Amino acid sequence: MLKHNFSSYKLEAGTDEAGRGCLAGPVVAAAVILPSNFRHDLLNDSKQLTEKQRQFLKPIIIKEALAYGVAFVDQEKIDEINILNASILAMHMSIDALKIKPEFIIVDGNKFKQYQNIEYKTIIKGDGKYLSIAAASILAKTFRDEFMEKIHDKFPEYNWKQNKGYPTKQHRQVIIQSGITNYHRKSFKLVPDQYKLEF
Repeated sequence: MLKHNFSSYKLEAGTDEAGRGCLAGPVVAAAVILPSNFRHDLLNDSKQLTEKQRQFLKPIIIKEALAYGVAFVDQEKIDEINILNASILAMHMSIDALKIKPEFIIVDGNKFKQYQNIEYKTIIKGDGKYLSIAAASILAKTFRDEFMEKIHDKFPEYNWKQNKGYPTKQHRQVIIQSGITNYHRKSFKLVPDQYKLEF
């Protein structure tokens, strides 16, 4: 059973990101403040759920949350400031988007930067431990997946509808054959060392 709060504060926001390990597309973060009586048996780390389950939970989280925010940081910014900084920036932006200011922030993972003057705690595998981080992981994942499905139509050969920009064998193969798009992250190792890409 996932826990509700880490701190004793009532307005505790959980935040998480999706798309950090992708070769293409944005990194997307979400922040969620849940009411103290919120419970849902299905709610868990988004990676433990099927796409259908995530899509089922998304409107429930949006409706039931006291506040939620979602933010996108695109591939150009990722190339400029690196993926770790871009992930933290996206999390900060998602907290900016909350209509209620949190009193405490819990973060999935072990890296974060101070947000305003609000106390925070980083929690490794937090999306499998706390409801608000799990909810944030689901929103980040579903919003990002929908974006990748939209841009799939522009570049169907990369099969983003299926791989969502992650480094599958097929995705790398198409990069080797066709090169890259403006959605690819140029600072990432897009193909194995024996292949060279022209930018």
